[in-house]
Amino acid sequence: MEKVFDSEDFPARDTLAAWAEVTRRAVMPTAFRLVDIDTFDGWFKTMPLGPAQVSAMSYSSFCTLRTPDLIRASDPECLQIALPRSGSHVLEQNRSQVRAGPGQLLVFDSSRPFEGYADGEALLIQLPRALLPLLAHHVERLMTRALPADEGIGRLLGTFLTHLAEGDTGCTAQDATRLGTVGLDLVTVVLAHHLDRESDVPADTRQRALFLRVTSFVQLHLGDPALSTEGIAAAHHMSVRSLHRLFQQHGVSVRSWIRAQRMERCRRDLAEPMKRHLSIAAVANRWGFPRPADFTRAFRALHGITPSDYRDRAHSRWTDSGPPGRPGAGTTTPQPPDHHG
Repeated sequence: MEKVFDSEDFPARDTLAAWAEVTRRAVMPTAFRLVDIDTFDGWFKTMPLGPAQVSAMSYSSFCTLRTPDLIRASDPECLQIALPRSGSHVLEQNRSQVRAGPGQLLVFDSSRPFEGYADGEALLIQLPRALLPLLAHHVERLMTRALPADEGIGRLLGTFLTHLAEGDTGCTAQDATRLGTVGLDLVTVVLAHHLDRESDVPADTRQRALFLRVTSFVQLHLGDPALSTEGIAAAHHMSVRSLHRLFQQHGVSVRSWIRAQRMERCRRDLAEPMKRHLSIAAVANRWGFPRPADFTRAFRALHGITPSDYRDRAHSRWTDSGPPGRPGAGTTTPQPPDHHG
């Protein structure tokens, strides 16, 4: 994410006006008023994802107002989904007031007047309403309540936004467009789920969202050596054949995807100085490899180096020049396949 605003870069008297200008350009024009404070403190980061955008922000207490005049002056015709990370967030729109905190989602529309109060931190995804395959008057019903972001499909959307905000993605323009599609899919299925209108979601969107759901489940259970295609399929109320077909549509088999994810988790642990106290066998077992000899053979076949030698080299690079990168940063060690769906 690119930081586009930091209150520390401005004189105290100018911070709120500078914040209003940045959010006008990055999100939409709104009016701001401080609450119980004299000086505004905050920062704003943003990441464009094709037609969508994800932002991360921190702010001291303020009230915000989007009036009919501001809408007439400039309306990006976007839907916004906010995920508070700390503090208090209250939104009044469509003559209803909604309060949300961490673990909840707020839905609001740039084309409708609203008034809000906020302090703390939040993540925001915004996308053109025209891209949503859901009718506007249906979506309006969700502007009167907070939606869960700590369970079900809502948790996937929350995790997606959090990873973008906290990770160093190093996205190309093509990567960003693909991530925008993922964000649109997740927003669509979250809204459709709470509207009980899953049938309105296009089949390809449902399939992409299902793949994300399944792979998220697998990642949560990578450390279970008993993880199986039968168990994964049963957890998602689908047949094993359908599960295999789902992964084949993304150019990978269930088994190879799981194996690649486990190997990558092991590689990260081996490169992490804080986990140096763990034995190779403990690292392998932690990520679903109960037999150390099998893990060592698989790691050598993938990386051309034993786990212990990789750990030694990674920690040596850490000592010499800071945090180690993936295998191949400064070496000729082959890279593992990166399957993200």
